[in-house]
Amino acid sequence: MRVPGIISLLFLISGVFEFNVVYSYTLPIRGNKIITPLKNDIDPSDPQQVRISQVGQDRMRISWFTIYPTPATVQYGLTPSANSFSATGVTDSYRYMLYFSGPVHNVVIGPLQPNTVYYYRLGKCPKVYTLKTPPSQFPIKFAVIVSNFILNDIYAGDLGQTEYSKRTLQQISNSGYDMLLLDGDLSYADTVQEDWETFGRLIEPFASQRPWMVTTGDHDVEKIRILHRRSFTAYNTRWLMPFDESGSNSNQYYSFNIAGVHIIMLGSYTDFDSKSNQYKWLQMDLKNVNRKNTPWLVVMFHAPWYNSNTDHQGESQSVGMKASMEDLLYQARVDIIFSAHIHAYERFTRVYKEKSDKCGPLYITVGDAGNNNGYNPYFQDPPPDISYFRERSFGHGTLEVANESHALWTWIRNDDDKPVISDSLWFTSLSSDSNCKVHHL
Repeated sequence: MRVPGIISLLFLISGVFEFNVVYSYTLPIRGNKIITPLKNDIDPSDPQQVRISQVGQDRMRISWFTIYPTPATVQYGLTPSANSFSATGVTDSYRYMLYFSGPVHNVVIGPLQPNTVYYYRLGKCPKVYTLKTPPSQFPIKFAVIVSNFILNDIYAGDLGQTEYSKRTLQQISNSGYDMLLLDGDLSYADTVQEDWETFGRLIEPFASQRPWMVTTGDHDVEKIRILHRRSFTAYNTRWLMPFDESGSNSNQYYSFNIAGVHIIMLGSYTDFDSKSNQYKWLQMDLKNVNRKNTPWLVVMFHAPWYNSNTDHQGESQSVGMKASMEDLLYQARVDIIFSAHIHAYERFTRVYKEKSDKCGPLYITVGDAGNNNGYNPYFQDPPPDISYFRERSFGHGTLEVANESHALWTWIRNDDDKPVISDSLWFTSLSSDSNCKVHHL
């Protein structure tokens, strides 16, 4: 496909002026605290914490909670009556020490038309929701965040929700994204299960309209020695991802295709050595990628492999996972790798084995969408040669894939509650570079 002239010009400009930058600005003052309580007049069988996620090429999973049991059914269609089609799913629940969750409903609907608005109703509730399916071909726009946009008192285990975080969500919504990618640390519940519910109610107006695809972070583990020995209990029940469909045996790692992009979600806090199920699954998944159908290859995991911040250095989830899996991702010619964990923003050049490599992935840390209590302000000085842009700021990113060869990455800083483009880069897919042939281990 021929690249439009404006894309060629912007790509040339971004390539010419790319250099190492460290930017700093004054962090905004935390907004007034708000909460998203359960409404007093809610019917116990009414849906709450509604969200959607992609399952396969033309299906969506709709997930929601109720206080009392209710049918796991969805009526949907192309008109506000939402009664053209019907689907039935499953109901689950979980126990966490003394906490018992309400019913968790999951229903898969489809086949659905791409880039189309659908109306839907849940259970016996008359309320009508809307969702928009992503496009099936280029261009496509992703919003990329880590859940630190919720301002938390992580030390007290108290989920803080502020006017600032709500405005951040609104800015993301206003960007016109097709799908949201969230790189772990969803609720910062940190064992306080009611905070998962509060988080779910906060994001419902957004997550019920566009698919949210997520992976896990350290705050999602919630394993307590002796008291609760299972990891990811809440996450696995509340955030069911399409792992079965991608041949995975764990909700911690999976993959999916969307509009010419193959996206792989990995688990930093799940076994990752060469004998692990995750490693073997990744090896298989990469071998099955067809770069003619999905010329773009994107990977996400929580703990960054490359990091010039003074915090989170030398952690096994970063060092060990990198030692185990970097060769796999490099040989497969992964285009871009997103991580979080560091509460700051940093963009590296294409990297392999600590050095610049034109066939290596772009590494980007998007770790601070607004966590005011736990930001990581200190970078190593001077920056390493492979670190091209970094700043201690709040914000989110967008990845706009224009066609099979060109994409635009943009880091959008929240400045005085307004979105400000702070960093952007046009770059090309490795599948379009004849010098970067795919080699599988």
